[in-house]
Amino acid sequence: MALVRPENPQQARLVRLLRDEGPRSRVELGDLLGLSRTALTTELDRLTARGLVETAGPAASRGGRRSSLLRLSGGVRFASVVVATDRVTVAITDGELNVLAETGEVADVRDGPEPVTGRAVELVDKLRAELGVTELTGVGVALPGPVDGGTSTAPAVLPRWQRFPVRDAFAAELGCPVLVDNDANVLALGERHAGIGRTVEDFLYLKLGTAIGCGLVLGGSLYRGATSSAGDIAHLPLGEEGPPCACGEAGCLEAYCGDVGLVRAALAVARTDRSPVLAARLAAAGTLTVADVVAAATAGDPATQLLVRDAARRLGRVLVGLVSFFNPGMVVIGGAPDGLGHLLLSEIRGVVYRRSAPLATGTMPIVLSDLAGRAAVVGAAHLASEHVFSAG
Repeated sequence: MALVRPENPQQARLVRLLRDEGPRSRVELGDLLGLSRTALTTELDRLTARGLVETAGPAASRGGRRSSLLRLSGGVRFASVVVATDRVTVAITDGELNVLAETGEVADVRDGPEPVTGRAVELVDKLRAELGVTELTGVGVALPGPVDGGTSTAPAVLPRWQRFPVRDAFAAELGCPVLVDNDANVLALGERHAGIGRTVEDFLYLKLGTAIGCGLVLGGSLYRGATSSAGDIAHLPLGEEGPPCACGEAGCLEAYCGDVGLVRAALAVARTDRSPVLAARLAAAGTLTVADVVAAATAGDPATQLLVRDAARRLGRVLVGLVSFFNPGMVVIGGAPDGLGHLLLSEIRGVVYRRSAPLATGTMPIVLSDLAGRAAVVGAAHLASEHVFSAG
């Protein structure tokens, strides 16, 4: 029997609590939600009958008769699809968003949406077959760049995806509800569910990499803005005479601090012989990559470390404005190239703490995400679950 959504707000609160906190006894659920025993029993019985909740064994004794633990049904399964500019990653999770299986492969988004989404569906089906999953409860999809109504609106990053119905394409193939959002929002959701973001109600998630973005969690919930474009900081102007950006303008944050910007700066350093390490690599390979920048910086090359610090200081100046405006309880940074995270973090902290008001930053940590790639697949599953676990 196909799984269904909660019937009312009380049931929605119950299944979301079980998603976020794991198995709980009836007493614990009643205490956490403030429900009477009769009301709780009624709603749990209906959720059990509808296939969303099941018994998970006896609860720890609190004196007297032992009650049973309740958990989300073992039949609840979400799929995550994370599309990056050069890779697609998919995963299957249980109802508590624990990753049961994950796979991915190189993909070029410039090939267009049909081959990339088609291959993602094949990878999801492969994991379903391995796990014996006959039905999916929902699918969450992360795209690099802004999303409007289940479609991409980021022509610079996804040039052939403009207005392609991503949500409908996946829903038609996988036969379940599909939710689509930009990757920075999805990463923030993953951080909120399973990372250090669980410890605060308000935080900013700064996503680095090929594309730069920011997810905003305010009051415990993701904030998208009036037209779902909150946190779209990639093309904030940092200087009219700056490097050219893929969007057609010059001096954008992403042009300075994204992966392309780091490589551009490294090429300039190599060609002027300020870095013998990068110059030698350029001569050998004919070009440079982010991996080359990481290798040179971690090896102690002064010129490469300087260009990384310069990028970090620019990121820090943008964060000064965001921190002053939103007053978050924490800033989480994810997507930094492996090996550069702490160098970037040190410079960013220096700028933000020096240039922001003490009242805003006195108790505000700036930290690296500890979830690595797991934030995206967990966040995509969370995105789908928020829809499925809302009152129908």
